[in-house]
Amino acid sequence: MEQPKIGEELQKIPYEPLLPIEMKLIRWSLGLGVALMAVLIFISYTYFPAGG
Repeated sequence: MEQPKIGEELQKIPYEPLLPIEMKLIRWSLGLGVALMAVLIFISYTYFPAGG
């Protein structure tokens, strides 16, 4: 018995758009990640400056 090919199986899957709540969660997580990265960089430059 032949094993199914991954590419063929992926083509059989119908397209499903993201739900509005999923888009909201993606936006929140990206925004939170960027905000926390900015806070981390600020703290890093403020409390641990590079010698110079």
